[in-house]
Amino acid sequence: MSAIQDLNPEKRGTKVALWALAFLAAASAMVYQRATGPTYPKRGTIELDGMSYYYRLLRSQETIEKARIILPGPQEGVEATLNWRRYPLDEPYAPLPMLFYPEQEWGKGSNSSVLKKSGVGAWAADLPIQPAAGKLEYYLTVNAGGGAEDIRVPPGDETCIIRYKDPVPATVLYPHIGFMILTILFGMRAGFAAVVGSTSTRRLAWTTLFCLTAGAMVLGPFVQKYAFGHYWTGFPNGSDLTDNKSLIMWLSWLGACMVIGLKAKPKEVVTRYVVLTAAIIMTWVYSIPHSKQGSELDYTKLEEGVDPRAAVGTGEE
Repeated sequence: MSAIQDLNPEKRGTKVALWALAFLAAASAMVYQRATGPTYPKRGTIELDGMSYYYRLLRSQETIEKARIILPGPQEGVEATLNWRRYPLDEPYAPLPMLFYPEQEWGKGSNSSVLKKSGVGAWAADLPIQPAAGKLEYYLTVNAGGGAEDIRVPPGDETCIIRYKDPVPATVLYPHIGFMILTILFGMRAGFAAVVGSTSTRRLAWTTLFCLTAGAMVLGPFVQKYAFGHYWTGFPNGSDLTDNKSLIMWLSWLGACMVIGLKAKPKEVVTRYVVLTAAIIMTWVYSIPHSKQGSELDYTKLEEGVDPRAAVGTGEE
């Protein structure tokens, strides 16, 4: 008879409830990370000719193709311009006229799948490809005619900053993502197990450490290397926030597992406290937006003839 069958209904119900809570907490953390990070597309709406049009402006792009910036809207009486410059240089914006594409024709490129809407065309222009970790700052201006002031997208003084990265092989990227998802799931579950005093707390903590080690400390540096040319840009090599967050999480779970060991103790109070602490630290780490304060190309070094990979800043200066 399996371990689950040996459980009475109350314990089995508790396990299901704790896994459900862990899943919800993990999903919320991952959605928050994605939605608040600086590489998440900037979204909004623009009013033109009495109609509301939804836009999605890219803030991340691979170096294998140009970033197509798309603004759905009408053709008649409208002109749109893409204004861009290299970031963080204080240089003039370069205006790039946007072309109008009828329905179905503008949906080619990397920013189209979620924007398609029956009967709607769009204005589009392509930003130039940059080396890995290179960034461009841009905004759109829309002239709707009639003597009205240009409409700025995004509104006010906001701009979009898009960062380029080299492609990461799926054989490295997907296992990395998978292990990081399992890390937050098992980590949350371990924290809840510690709260209720479950005998599975130790096993869940060690599982979390294994997933985190594989995802962040083994595969993570390879993802970083493929994308930006460096294996590790966190402490002590630099101040990359993503690498440092991974290091903090890993040290917290490593410390917790070293304290609790592999065998049950007469009194498990310490086990519960250290595992709960590691789970809280992990939750705090996931509250920090993903990819914030990441690798950035130094265009000054690039203009001096430095190899693009060597010109990627890691925050050590």
